[in-house]
Amino acid sequence: MKKQVLVTRPLLPERQLLSRYIERIYSSKWLTNKGPLHDELSEKLKEYLGVKNISLTVNGHIALENTIQGMGLTGEVITTPFTFISTTHAISRNGLTPVFCDIKEADLTIDPACIERLITNKTSAIIPVHVYGHPCDVEAIDRIAQKYNLKVIYDAAHTFGVKYKGHALCSYGDAAILSFHATKIFNTIEGGAIIDQEDERIALYEQLKNFGIHDEEHVNIIGGNGKMNEFQAAMGLSNLEIIEKAIAARAEIAQHYRKRLSEIKGIRFFVPESDPDIVYNYAYFPIIVDENVFAANRDNVYEQLKMEGIFTRKYFYPLVTDTDCYSEYKQSQLSVAKKISTQILCLPIYYGLGLAEVDMICELISKVPERRHSEREQYSLQGL
Repeated sequence: MKKQVLVTRPLLPERQLLSRYIERIYSSKWLTNKGPLHDELSEKLKEYLGVKNISLTVNGHIALENTIQGMGLTGEVITTPFTFISTTHAISRNGLTPVFCDIKEADLTIDPACIERLITNKTSAIIPVHVYGHPCDVEAIDRIAQKYNLKVIYDAAHTFGVKYKGHALCSYGDAAILSFHATKIFNTIEGGAIIDQEDERIALYEQLKNFGIHDEEHVNIIGGNGKMNEFQAAMGLSNLEIIEKAIAARAEIAQHYRKRLSEIKGIRFFVPESDPDIVYNYAYFPIIVDENVFAANRDNVYEQLKMEGIFTRKYFYPLVTDTDCYSEYKQSQLSVAKKISTQILCLPIYYGLGLAEVDMICELISKVPERRHSEREQYSLQGL
């Protein structure tokens, strides 16, 4: 049986490291409701990220839903179709209407040049996505938001550890959310966080994740259950101790991919940290397959690698606007997003992936056109 290489593998601390925190849970007998590990992780994340306020949540999706609710948004929200479906669901589940904007081909983030024409008297906010941790044009988005008095909430799920112009990327906008899902570069098994500079809003998010409870005798808003528990916090505290080592290892893997893939025409990749303003986290390694140059398409690469036990991900595909539940929404002028969604492929990258495995993956990719040509010849001969 061929050895399988998955697109990602969760960051797991040494058992002894995690056990130290688990022992504290058994000693305190405190499992949830803002326990001591929850509060410790909150403080350590504020220090690591360099942010003033943070509200930890059970997952990143609830973080975004609660932020939208806490901001009091109404009507329409401009966002990108090139994202995980959670971004749009959080808008819709708050009773708002998503309005989809095209993306920039350079970094796949929302295109500010297309935002302004989508603004109406119903627009209350913009929710851009820092795709793969690539910073959106935060300056341009901020100018538009100020001009039209709009809120900006960044889906910063991919940005743990990313810095832009010396500040945590998640500190831009009126608020931002992080995901600590098992597939993310930093995980608490499941989990998420809201970053917001406003103390009053942070207090509101804390209520929203705890059923709207103000104190023992008062419930003054409608909330849900979005609390992070102590076992999640224990995993987070453990992983925080090794995150820099993990990021350094991912950087080495990414550099090796680039060296090998630069030899293959028709395969494009990103080098975000070539911008001196960006400190990148190497959370993903996406490539764009140009079938006109490469002589094979993205799906051919995906299938050929899968046959060899290499599991990649068409991320993001399909576009949100091509899913059944959002097909009714206006989706004109999304040409870049539509094209990229058919070309994008995320290759395996995780702490522990060997460079020899990277070499194997790149070698297999380089041979895809050759294999496709051979298959077409066989089909042609069978038809004779």
